[in-house]
Amino acid sequence: MIDCQMGVIESRFADIIWENEPISSTALAKRCEEVLKWKKSTTYTVLKRLCDKGIFQNNGGAVTSLITREEFYSLRSKQFVEETFDGSLPAFLAAFTKQSNLTAEEVAHLRAIVKKYEEE
Repeated sequence: MIDCQMGVIESRFADIIWENEPISSTALAKRCEEVLKWKKSTTYTVLKRLCDKGIFQNNGGAVTSLITREEFYSLRSKQFVEETFDGSLPAFLAAFTKQSNLTAEEVAHLRAIVKKYEEE
């Protein structure tokens, strides 16, 4: 099972991999030094942690994802709704919209998603 917990820095690191994969672990360490100001050892430590979570793999020095960014955030969102709102998407949407008004464009987009789901 994939562990969807990821902090802000890990998310930035994951984005580097998703945007550049496949990427060699050496190139990844260099990119993280440039972007995140990390030492090589930090890159390898965080990479191992995310590989252990089932998100990435480091196979012979080639780093690739086991799931796409979209799949990861879909799983993470589903897990959040399940843990926080007992799996109720309507309860989540009610809580979300209570603090911020949806634009007409966002409402139309949500309606299109529901319509597509109903048609499937």
